[in-house]
Amino acid sequence: MSVRNDSTHDMQPSPRDGGDTAPRPGTVMTTTARRLLAVLRIVTGYLFLWPFLDKTFGLDYATAPERAWINDGSPTKGFLSGVDVGPFAGAFRSLARAPWADWLFMLGLLGIGLAVMLGVGLRIAAVAGTVQLLLMWAAEWPLARFTEAGEPSMSTNPIIDYHIVYALVLIVLAACYAGNTWGFGKRWAELPAVEQNPWLL
Repeated sequence: MSVRNDSTHDMQPSPRDGGDTAPRPGTVMTTTARRLLAVLRIVTGYLFLWPFLDKTFGLDYATAPERAWINDGSPTKGFLSGVDVGPFAGAFRSLARAPWADWLFMLGLLGIGLAVMLGVGLRIAAVAGTVQLLLMWAAEWPLARFTEAGEPSMSTNPIIDYHIVYALVLIVLAACYAGNTWGFGKRWAELPAVEQNPWLL
């Protein structure tokens, strides 16, 4: 049997199978699995897009209106200025309110969020998202048991936390072509520029 390289189409019986051989369990991705991956993709994209919206417009969840980006607030100030653990704490604090850091952070949230929700450019989104998440992991430095002030860091796991899990989710979504179900992945893949540059998938 032949399997489509996008892993998202039902396997079609090949002529040598006589045309009526059903695929073995585990040899293809089922419709249910594709739909669940699509739901996971949309939810994951929303996890990136929501903080962009909240920090930009101050929707009064994590960001008060007066601290919104459009009101000259800094999207990075609240997080980076409070970094008090790990070997890079000072470096991260120095980036708080830096305009270029604000722009990179916010464009990352927007680009990754939209790409993942729409199901396009998942490979780029997975790489960019993994880099961003690893930087945030380094800022929180779950390896440390104590802060610079000697207080308990409240780290619940020294290595694996939600940043690592989200990064793995992004990688899995890209590897499984999750944008082809309930997304624009197929149309994106048919664009000439994408056909010539598979890394844009």
